[in-house]
Amino acid sequence: MNKEETMAGQAVYSKKVLSIYDFWVLGVSNHYFWKCPTKLIREQFSTLVSPNHLDVGVGSGYYLKNCLPQTTKRIALLDLNENSLETASKAIHHFQPEVYCGDVLEPLDLNIEKFDSISVNYLLHCLPGSFNEKGVMFGHLKSQLNDGGVLFGSTILGKGTKQNFFAKKLMGIYNKKGIFSNHNDELDALVASLNEYFIDVKVELIGCVALFSAKKPS
Repeated sequence: MNKEETMAGQAVYSKKVLSIYDFWVLGVSNHYFWKCPTKLIREQFSTLVSPNHLDVGVGSGYYLKNCLPQTTKRIALLDLNENSLETASKAIHHFQPEVYCGDVLEPLDLNIEKFDSISVNYLLHCLPGSFNEKGVMFGHLKSQLNDGGVLFGSTILGKGTKQNFFAKKLMGIYNKKGIFSNHNDELDALVASLNEYFIDVKVELIGCVALFSAKKPS
């Protein structure tokens, strides 16, 4: 695993790609390929988001745009891609988000107040390595959570899921291009990685997508 592989997973998110992200990924791909309708990820976000929240791997900012309650007191964005940070922060500018550029596979030296909830949607399958390697992300994010805080999110698994013909083809292309790195990502490894850092781990598999949540011990 190296820095180049990490950069490859986020490099695809140009402003042009982000302009069609909601349509292609959240509209078409989730429904027809990964078989996990976006509304289920939205429901999880709406249920678990707190008024003091950090969103990691922000994409287009879709969940922030659609699910942040008006009672939100503090919202922060963390991503390695400046285009994603700019797009997402503009989408929720009225919340005056804090914006941080950083790599979750490295220790996060943010020196800021901690959060009550952290979301990480569709980032893990873009990170290089096995869950033994990319799972260090959970340790780095745990350090940004208050005691009793919740980490939640979703990821597309490449192993041990039922994939239709088109899903297999698309996943193969994405892995070959370095957009995804999830050929060996499987449910048991995700659960084990979460349990290494958190308690009350919950994981639900819907199509190719694992929805997960976990708590930092108090």
